[in-house]
Amino acid sequence: MGAQKSVHAGKAKIDANVDFTHKLCAALRLPSLRSTGSPLSLIIGSLCIKHPNLFGGSEKLDVSWDKGLYDSNIIIAFRRPRPEWLSQKCFVIQHSFSPEIGVHGTPIDNFSRSGSGGVNLSRISVGLDRNEPATSDWSSTTSIKFEHVQIVNDSWRSITRDIDGFPLTRSGSPHDNMVVLKQESQYAKANDHSFYRFRMQIEQGIPILSKWLIFNKFKFIATKGVKLGPAFLLASLAGGSIVGDMAPYQAFAIGGLGSVRGYGEGAVGSGRSCLVANSELTFPLEIQQ
Repeated sequence: MGAQKSVHAGKAKIDANVDFTHKLCAALRLPSLRSTGSPLSLIIGSLCIKHPNLFGGSEKLDVSWDKGLYDSNIIIAFRRPRPEWLSQKCFVIQHSFSPEIGVHGTPIDNFSRSGSGGVNLSRISVGLDRNEPATSDWSSTTSIKFEHVQIVNDSWRSITRDIDGFPLTRSGSPHDNMVVLKQESQYAKANDHSFYRFRMQIEQGIPILSKWLIFNKFKFIATKGVKLGPAFLLASLAGGSIVGDMAPYQAFAIGGLGSVRGYGEGAVGSGRSCLVANSELTFPLEIQQ
């Protein structure tokens, strides 16, 4: 069904992981999957290339490609060596392709899953990440990137509206451009009986050109886990809001495994602001053979 391989080419390391899903889909008798007619359309896998000393000065180059049945993500990252007590900078080029099911998706199977409705996001970003040295239980990352988001259908043709006639971009054209300054901070603390994690993210759209998006987006998630004998109690609170220009794909979507279980992504609703609280109690199961 699949293959994994690691190859050393000089100082570089290449990791490949490929899974062939044709037989799996046939065995499970799954519904027909979206296909572009290419034999590669039903192959999932990953490819990673790492070079620890690109120009002889310990510069690191990482190239990774992850492909799913419907989505893909390519990241090229270049880092220069710096002491651990200084902030680490990384130049990043990224291209991602994914179905837009959070806002423009169509609920199916009694809202338990969502389909893309032929709306896909092709996003290219170029910019700089800066990771501050971790202090105690806090970590912080600042980035500034140019983003080009294009909306395409399943045949890779640019579109501006979904099947219901609603616009897909803020600009009204098949694509949106923006420069985004992002600040993300995270606090995490754990012991043998419990853990706590808090993450906050602020994004600011910078209007370098008049047609580029200007907005301020804030979101957070707080998670607390406590061990209760053999069981484990997990509670979380997540929310956020956006002001200014908002493209439809930037809206907060409620539903899905990370939000409200039992519903597809965005099947509960979406909008400029959201607040979701949930709790789960899990019990371990022992299976004897």
